[in-house]
Amino acid sequence: MTETAATPVPVPLLDQRLTTAPDSPFGIDTLRIRGIETLCWRQSFPHLRAVFAHTAQFAARDYLVYESERQTYAEHHCQVAALAHALTTRFGIRKGDRVALAMRNYPEWPAVFWASVAIGAIIVPLNAWLTGGELAYALADSGSRLLVVDAERLASLESHLPTLTELEATVVVRSTGALPAQVHAWGEVLAEPYPAELPPCALDPEDDAAIYYTSGTTGRPKGALLTHRNICANQVTGVYLRARTEFRYGRTPQPPTQQLGQLISVPLFHVTGSVAMLIGSTIQGSKLVFMRRWDPEDAIRLIERERLNSFGGVPSMPLQVIESPIFRQHDTSSVMAVLFGGAPPSPELARRIKDVFPNASASNGYGLTETAGVATVNVAEDYLAKPASAGVPAPVSRVKIMDRDASAELPVGETGEIWIRGPQVFKGYWRNPEATAKALVDGWLRSGDLGYVDEEGALFVVDRTKDMLLRGGENIYCIEVENALHTHPDVLDVAVVGIPDPILGERVGAMVQLRAGATADAAALRTHVAARIAAFKVPERIDIVHQPLPRNANGKILKPQVKAAMGLG
Repeated sequence: MTETAATPVPVPLLDQRLTTAPDSPFGIDTLRIRGIETLCWRQSFPHLRAVFAHTAQFAARDYLVYESERQTYAEHHCQVAALAHALTTRFGIRKGDRVALAMRNYPEWPAVFWASVAIGAIIVPLNAWLTGGELAYALADSGSRLLVVDAERLASLESHLPTLTELEATVVVRSTGALPAQVHAWGEVLAEPYPAELPPCALDPEDDAAIYYTSGTTGRPKGALLTHRNICANQVTGVYLRARTEFRYGRTPQPPTQQLGQLISVPLFHVTGSVAMLIGSTIQGSKLVFMRRWDPEDAIRLIERERLNSFGGVPSMPLQVIESPIFRQHDTSSVMAVLFGGAPPSPELARRIKDVFPNASASNGYGLTETAGVATVNVAEDYLAKPASAGVPAPVSRVKIMDRDASAELPVGETGEIWIRGPQVFKGYWRNPEATAKALVDGWLRSGDLGYVDEEGALFVVDRTKDMLLRGGENIYCIEVENALHTHPDVLDVAVVGIPDPILGERVGAMVQLRAGATADAAALRTHVAARIAAFKVPERIDIVHQPLPRNANGKILKPQVKAAMGLG
């Protein structure tokens, strides 16, 4: 490997060299997709079934590790094939049917994912932190025919199951108790002798692959529909961005000489967990080590025990590892990459990672569910040079900054709304053409976030136009929390705001005006809200007032004044 170049090759020039070389694996074609000319990777996998078939070459390697359980790629392939046959023959699942998945990061999670997409079903990963009512809404909205859950999610959903008319069956994993009607045990479903190969299914890159539910500004989540092309395109983008960094600094990318290991410490129900980490690592034949729940000390022990090469999540997670009192008591020298996103990182974090993991590269990125996770990535030396940046897009993607009226593109350095275009941009919102029309304009995704680009095309995200908080990588729309508070009979008016937090990014706070004569206190209001929305959305601080909340002439609550009154700046 050559020494780092004193002056890196400019990104635009390097993109041109990499993508126009006759033998480049990163060649680009222009395809017309839903009437829009779109740049696409020439050598992208056509669909996720092909991705799964590609991994058969890793048969003897460990694939999944969870506590004391281990599973090889060969064992996993047999399990996925059996489940795919069970889905088609026992439950009648066909191409285009929705299969919902609601569980913590158990080894069964990838099996359901791969089996579903391999037979052309649309996988619907549901946020395992949601309440039973919230899960039931997504099941009804998606029209899922089959649900696979763990015992915890089954308990919260059980009373809602009779109301879900399109849901025909439920399969539960890791449950030991008696099961209600129409609920089948995982072991019983896979007990039959099924073929070791997947059932036949013809797939196209533009076939629907997954619906990921995102919190909505109206208080109801929307299902972001991703195609096989959306998801597969970002796998090539990930490889490309790593290669570009090596080439840019005068180094030749080298394939790994041994199996890599990835700590999976973020929920698989997010695109970061499933699209970036699960699929991206599986394509490389990596070993995936699951955690039941995040714990920095457990993460350190697993990195040492399994000789893991990469870990990450939201920025608070590597920070907690570095600051752990047991960090220097364990060998973490195997770490080569620390990956994070989902919350604004401190510029200081890159330097601290470099200090304690001298052989590792740090990377930060920006993306949305609607971009299958990745829109821009900032990695290695580029990240150290511009730690406040979210990075640059790949050459198949475009980022532009639009003015307030969405009528003109802004020049370099000016702040406006971030618009994104490329093969990773989603197809639309499930059964919601109005929301789709607002989000997609001539192939461009309106992110709703504010930012600017510099002279090298690096993106800097400065704010969000949506009324949204970001708590430890979880999107929380203020309107949803406000609606839950408004259902309490003592509440007259509500404003939900973010409380800055060095670990989570933001925590949920609220100012509540009570009705005259009302006596509810903060604890009672939190209990009320906790019965209606997920625990991570419940305000951790509620300031109760008896005077009207500050509003402008149009009646809109002035949240900067609310934050100032709460002493939040």
